[in-house]
Amino acid sequence: METVKPKILLVEDDPSLGPLLQEYLEAKGFETKLAEDGKKGSDAFFKGNFDLLLLDVMMPVKDGFALAKEIRTVNKQVPIIFLTAKSMKEDTIDGFNAGADDYMTKPFEMEELLMRVNAVLRRTNKGRAADSEETKFQIGAYHFDSEKQILQRQGEEQKLTTKESQLLRLLCIHQNDVLDRTFALKFVWAEDSYFNGRSMDVYIAKLRKYLKDDTKIEIINVHGKGFKLLVN
Repeated sequence: METVKPKILLVEDDPSLGPLLQEYLEAKGFETKLAEDGKKGSDAFFKGNFDLLLLDVMMPVKDGFALAKEIRTVNKQVPIIFLTAKSMKEDTIDGFNAGADDYMTKPFEMEELLMRVNAVLRRTNKGRAADSEETKFQIGAYHFDSEKQILQRQGEEQKLTTKESQLLRLLCIHQNDVLDRTFALKFVWAEDSYFNGRSMDVYIAKLRKYLKDDTKIEIINVHGKGFKLLVN
């Protein structure tokens, strides 16, 4: 029986270090995807299914801390190791606040990186087995179970499609805050194209219809940014 290789997303903008790390990790038995900046890393994450993330901190377009915080809003389980030239205590604290499982300061030995990766995978696979993502929400008078894809009010149930459920879950996670439009598109549709954007607008309209019987609930458009689920 063929062994399944652990999948690593490596986000590193250094044109010398990135390919070197990728080659080393692949030689050690990891399937490794390399992205050269934070935006490409975000795109790769939402299109793939990774067992561990290696994120450089200082990157163009989107830094490692911002990328980690974005990922943590929808996935609290995937382990993250930061790679950075920074060594100040405050930066280490920022890294753990952004959701890091470990933190390595450049330059480092390849062997040490390998040990850290294996240690984090062992620890998180055991320690997070029961740490499920949040799936049940109270939205005004409605109960929403995103895992079962059911929206319920006063004993009446509305069965949601997978995309409806994913989108409503994101709105619930960001309740009373802005859900970034591009972020939602990448998470639910895997691509922020024009046609997917129009499709999402249709799904938002459907969700408004499902929630219309509670006048305290509102899904508003935030111009140029995204959507906001308000519960008064």
